[in-house]
Amino acid sequence: MTTTTSTPGQDGPLQGARVLVTRSPERSTALLQALRGAGADPVLLPLIDFERAPDQHALDVACDALAAGAFSWLVVSSATTVHVLMEKAAERGLDLAQLVPPATKVGAIGPATRRILEAQGLRVELVPSGEQSAAGFLEVWRGGGRVLLPQADIAAPRLSDGLAAAGSDVSVVTAYRTVEFPAAAERRLAVQPEDTGASQAPPSYTLLTPETAAAEITGGRIAAVLAASPSAVRRIAALSPLGTCRLVAIGRSTADQAGALGLTVAAVAEEPTPEGLVAAVVKALNPP
Repeated sequence: MTTTTSTPGQDGPLQGARVLVTRSPERSTALLQALRGAGADPVLLPLIDFERAPDQHALDVACDALAAGAFSWLVVSSATTVHVLMEKAAERGLDLAQLVPPATKVGAIGPATRRILEAQGLRVELVPSGEQSAAGFLEVWRGGGRVLLPQADIAAPRLSDGLAAAGSDVSVVTAYRTVEFPAAAERRLAVQPEDTGASQAPPSYTLLTPETAAAEITGGRIAAVLAASPSAVRRIAALSPLGTCRLVAIGRSTADQAGALGLTVAAVAEEPTPEGLVAAVVKALNPP
């Protein structure tokens, strides 16, 4: 277990509650701050990490076609994908806004994804109006056009199949691999904060090992665990039984994966944001 100097949580609805966050420190800055602001004592157990896609040629061909104006839409379903595209643009001596032609429309899933795209100077034309998921995006998708869909190697086919079923010509390319934490140093994607300013360092935190986390859960010392993706929930299942520890999911697809694994979900965040996750933890630990 790695421990840094930690500031106790303030008074709030989660006063004294120990909450397990399953993201890396660099991707958890705003969430840790929001949990502490609600009085919680957050601890970290990074479960997944990201590596560059093994087929860089296919990704390069797709990016070159994107830059040449071959696609009418670029659909981005994760903030990690944005970071990959930023790297590919930089390899070409471009900013991301220069890699994506003005005539190519951009669709995004999730507030973090949209925020990073807009920070790079891109106008996001289409986002889900409700649930931030593939299903939510397909509800607002108008169909047609040639679409570039870069995504994780383990991405479910629902989004690509739905876009194609709506009459779009979809080109799917693997942007990155999802692996156990930590990724191999020589293949690891550059980690950038997804929920705060890039210059803001992660606050103090306690980093647990899987063995320590499992012991803490078994001992009833962790009140809730946050699952930020279906892949993370599959790894949380290895820590089970969760006992009195409440499982909180970032969204419906993560909750569905938990249910498929026989895990009980205490609450699902209404918004996949630090504030939304904190509200879901409060709901999980204070049921009506």
